[in-house]
Amino acid sequence: MPLPADFMPFLRELKANNDRVWFDANRKRYEANRDAMLQLLVDLAPRIRALSPHTVVDPRPQGGSLMRIFRDVRFSKDKSPYKPAFAAQFWHEAGGEDAAPAFYLRIAPDSSAVGGGLWRPDAEAVARIRQAIGQQPEAWGHAVGAASRVSPCGMVGESLKKPPAGFDPKHPFIEDIKRKDFALSSPLTDAEVLSADMESVIIERLEQTVPFVQFLVRALGLPE
Repeated sequence: MPLPADFMPFLRELKANNDRVWFDANRKRYEANRDAMLQLLVDLAPRIRALSPHTVVDPRPQGGSLMRIFRDVRFSKDKSPYKPAFAAQFWHEAGGEDAAPAFYLRIAPDSSAVGGGLWRPDAEAVARIRQAIGQQPEAWGHAVGAASRVSPCGMVGESLKKPPAGFDPKHPFIEDIKRKDFALSSPLTDAEVLSADMESVIIERLEQTVPFVQFLVRALGLPE
């Protein structure tokens, strides 16, 4: 089902009027567009599970896959209270949110994206992923190459300045071993997001990230 006509206009106006007065005056618009996003998750759920059976797609309005639109401003210089986007995360059932590889979807004017991976993993997870990359360069090359060959996927996140101890600086994937985040992101144009076959476009992009996410899942010893 296509997104409602007000979906992108609402987010553009929210970005331009990011304050509680405007949001409260437009709360019904927010709720209508949020519900449309939740319906999208319902529609995507069986297709995502077909790609990755251990992935959780939870369409509840709170506590599920849909990420909060409210920003945590406690430690940020930017005090705007809302994210001008609707985003969702589909995590591995064995780890839960933020604790295991996941797929994600973000819809926002001019900055929509889809991807997968592990963001800000703990020290033990980082060590296991780096070790797996170091010992299985061919499998890692396939995992990252499968996505980049067929879509504009790219690695996102932070990296160490120097190779971690115990790794050969001349390893063919030393730049990936240096990473602190292991995530691929592929942009979606507004035309793709608003098209009648939006769901198929999203699933196609997610499918391209599956080998990458599966590598991380195996590295962490989680069920595939």
